[in-house]
Amino acid sequence: MAQSINTKVDLVISGTSYHGLNSYGKIMIGDKGFEFYNDRNVNDYIQIPWKEVDYVIASVMFKGKHIPRYAIQTKENGTYSFASKEPKKVLRAVSKYVAPDHMVRSLSFFGVIKKKLKAKFNK
Repeated sequence: MAQSINTKVDLVISGTSYHGLNSYGKIMIGDKGFEFYNDRNVNDYIQIPWKEVDYVIASVMFKGKHIPRYAIQTKENGTYSFASKEPKKVLRAVSKYVAPDHMVRSLSFFGVIKKKLKAKFNK
């Protein structure tokens, strides 16, 4: 069983991790880091200290009314995607520990297409 890296917990909410296969569990946000614990397997957990977080990327739809997923990009280990019941609460709790210029929106579908077309024609 995993030992939490947090000494004070700000928010615990049910969520989904999209790292590998989808796994359902609890997302815990505290003073030392972001944690995800699987409900079914105690050995399946993700712990990301705040000093390792590079960017928090949110997929925003309908002008901020719906946030289906968000991702945490670390400095060394890649990107971890998550979803939760109340993503706005999670992102507000994360904003206490991550600088506002490191919390960004992901590109929309048309933004990705536009970026690829622009790169293709600029060659």
